[in-house]
Amino acid sequence: MNFSVIVVVVVVTALAFDFTNGFHDTANAMATSIATGALPPRVAVLISGVLNVVGAFLSVEVAKTISSGLVDEARITPVVIFAGLVGAILWNLVTWLIGIPSSSSHALFGGLIGATWVAAGTGAIHFGALISKVVLPAVVSPIVAGVIALVATYLAYRITAKADDGTTRRGFRVGQIVSASMVSLAHGTSDAQKTMGVITLTLITAGALPAASGPPIWVILTCGLAIGLGTYFGGWRIIRTLGKRVSDIQTPQGFAAETSSAAVILTSSHMGFALSTTHVCTGSIFGAGAGRRLASVQWGVAGQMALAWVVTLPAAAVVGGAAALAVSDGGTFGTVVVAVVGVGVAAGIFVSSRRRPINADNVNDVPGRAEPVPAGA
Repeated sequence: MNFSVIVVVVVVTALAFDFTNGFHDTANAMATSIATGALPPRVAVLISGVLNVVGAFLSVEVAKTISSGLVDEARITPVVIFAGLVGAILWNLVTWLIGIPSSSSHALFGGLIGATWVAAGTGAIHFGALISKVVLPAVVSPIVAGVIALVATYLAYRITAKADDGTTRRGFRVGQIVSASMVSLAHGTSDAQKTMGVITLTLITAGALPAASGPPIWVILTCGLAIGLGTYFGGWRIIRTLGKRVSDIQTPQGFAAETSSAAVILTSSHMGFALSTTHVCTGSIFGAGAGRRLASVQWGVAGQMALAWVVTLPAAAVVGGAAALAVSDGGTFGTVVVAVVGVGVAAGIFVSSRRRPINADNVNDVPGRAEPVPAGA
């Protein structure tokens, strides 16, 4: 396949991943605001989408980590990156279908690492950077965010204990609009950058950019628009899981969870950590749930999420590795086969999701909290 053609294919595939990242992670910013009624569902996803685009322009540190920190760009080709993206997209779609807020970031890292491993061996993977900037933050961030949210929730209820309930609810609903907007902005500074990093890595491996380059302005713009558009479409399944299946979230808890998430994500983006916003926001929601006296927190749902988090990186790596093997053995034909199979699987997942759709009109309807959301819901 012509080198310039495969670069175009990789860029388009990366933007497709960015789109799935947007609707997969909409819940991170807006699930609690939708659940408490602070924002109508469609207004919430519109605000979140716009602020994702704005956030994409605020920093490029995470993009640099992806483009020059995780793998040796001199030992891979754009075809390898294409294979990794296929693994990430398919894992995003599977977890979206079953309503589990797994990490789009770790799906991307897993797909890229699996493809690189097959194509260039373990020597092409920077395991030190993988541990310090991906694995450790994945373990620490939800705990830190959860503790902050727990303390913030406890203080919010203590401070407003003698205030009028109606006034308290209205005040925190206004606060939630601000805090949810901050999470959306933070999500743009973090997750949009990851796709920027992948496209920049592709341009470096193709010789279009020198090593260690930052993302060009057109890359920043297109990635911001792709994730913003995906966010606007709304990941209603995952919004239902985080907003209704974790705990009965009230407005002080929603405000505490969103503020904690925004603080952790913005700090990590500034430091260049490729943090999972899903891990942070989920940890904050569980912390906020535990911070309210007599609140019921569904720890069984937490177990499902934790299992998905553990499986995400290796599962995406296996798919990315298999795609890389097919591409390397089959050349242009192998690339076409991988693309066709990927599109077919994605179409099948979409058709399955239409059997019992979840949308803005029924996202807050949960007939039985103890039961998991069905795969076809």
